[in-house]
Amino acid sequence: MNKLKEVVQRAQGKNMEEYKKGEKNILPSNYGCDILLEKTTLDATKDSSFPNDAYLIWYAIGEETFLDLVRGTKVRIFDMYYDKYGSKAIKKIDFGYGRTNPKLWGYKKPEKKKKK
Repeated sequence: MNKLKEVVQRAQGKNMEEYKKGEKNILPSNYGCDILLEKTTLDATKDSSFPNDAYLIWYAIGEETFLDLVRGTKVRIFDMYYDKYGSKAIKKIDFGYGRTNPKLWGYKKPEKKKKK
């Protein structure tokens, strides 16, 4: 459960900082995407608590290959990574392993008020 909280916090605030440091100022929000895990391993993406509309994308920067878990449509994800890393960077886009309904992912129950 702590992993899910970290991912939500990362998606809300830290992505903006990371993309400001990147080669190009390409924000996922401009493309309607949300990066859940960035430059991660395949084992970390196999967590079923992620939403089922997330995609895995493999891309190369120089000689290194990286893996991200991203929410959005395939076309928008492709456009974002194409604009950020270039035409030959994208290697593969595949379905993620999440099983959570996207509407319920990250949902927090409202706090109950105490009776007087």
